[in-house]
Amino acid sequence: MYENFPRSKWFRHDRFGMFIHWGLYSIPARGEWGRGTECYEDAEYYKYFEEFNPTEYDPAAWAKLAKAAGMKYAVLTAKHHDGFCLFDSAFTNFKSTTTTCGRDLVREFLDAFRAEGLKVGLYYSLIDWNHPAYPAYQHHSHPHRNNPAYIERRPFDEYLDYMHGQVKELCTNYGKLDIMWFDYSYGEMRGEKWRATELIKMVRSYQPDMLTDNRLEVSGEGFGSLIEETPSFYSGDFTSPECIIPPEGIVNVKGEPVPWEACITLNDHWGYHSGDTNYKDEKVVVRKLIECVSKGGNMLLNVGPDAKGRIPARSREILEGVGRWMADNGECVYGCGISEFPKPEWGRYTQNGKDIYALVMDQPVGPLALLGIPGERIESCRFVSDGSEMKLYNDWRTSNYGGIAYVNVPRYELYDDIYTCIKITLKD
Repeated sequence: MYENFPRSKWFRHDRFGMFIHWGLYSIPARGEWGRGTECYEDAEYYKYFEEFNPTEYDPAAWAKLAKAAGMKYAVLTAKHHDGFCLFDSAFTNFKSTTTTCGRDLVREFLDAFRAEGLKVGLYYSLIDWNHPAYPAYQHHSHPHRNNPAYIERRPFDEYLDYMHGQVKELCTNYGKLDIMWFDYSYGEMRGEKWRATELIKMVRSYQPDMLTDNRLEVSGEGFGSLIEETPSFYSGDFTSPECIIPPEGIVNVKGEPVPWEACITLNDHWGYHSGDTNYKDEKVVVRKLIECVSKGGNMLLNVGPDAKGRIPARSREILEGVGRWMADNGECVYGCGISEFPKPEWGRYTQNGKDIYALVMDQPVGPLALLGIPGERIESCRFVSDGSEMKLYNDWRTSNYGGIAYVNVPRYELYDDIYTCIKITLKD
């Protein structure tokens, strides 16, 4: 299993990461698509460039929060669709180092997260609403899509040279990267429209072990050739469903599982939105993380720092709550994936080798039925949170239901309102 995806071994083990969308759009605070959806004129948007000065940006605090939440890797938007760069690119002045801030924010992010032992990735938008050679008329949200003056543009290869040059900078100026998260393809703008073979050959020459996603071919709704019998050279190392968890995981045309990662917002926006308080609480986050793992996938959970560089208080509270649960139960996530046993009605199973993790969401009446797991295969059962033993159980209540293994659950105080985790070790 996964023989064709050797680079993704760590990724399939770690399972849980932090996505960080941050840029000029944090100042108007209406989400990351604002420059396009609100059709800003250049001068109107550049006022945010002149104002940008995140005096409270503390990537070390971000990294400590991610680690405490149980996250093992993080991906930062080095450049989003608006074209503003959080790194010191030689190809543009539209970057953090030429603002009042005067800092290479990508370098500081990478240093801080590596210092906490986390793997690091960078998001890079294939789209660029700021570059004069990016075709306004072919993108549905380009700020100048309705302006005839922007229809006749400079040769598109001029933009591609710029884009390839910036990706090379990220691959060569910042040490080892673990992920390059491209975003995204649409319409005719996919594959070789980006000179994708040339791009990935260059990336692999500098970062041979770095993972790439599948979005040189698709956007959040597609899988691309990664699931086909013969994937393209630039198909990527994992698929990237957006704001949805696949009903049954993701497999290729042969029925073999492929690596995937659900990228999910913590509220309803990627970038900071001051009016969006529709947060997923820690219960939802943990349950959705377990759902991803039980289906063979990862979760990349987003935060959107504000204009000052702070992760919002409610986001921090949720991640701290997730971290408390993960501190006790994280072994049902790391190294785990799809179980050989079907989903039980009271929760989910994940599996790592001969260890099955029963994630119990509904407190049972009487003993708990370990549906699908033959009792004769069970060597031991333990509560993961404290390691205490659970005995297989059989009495007059279970005698009518032969072939089903039961465990007694005497310590109801261990139940919480997220999941109680039981480790079931199978016999060799």
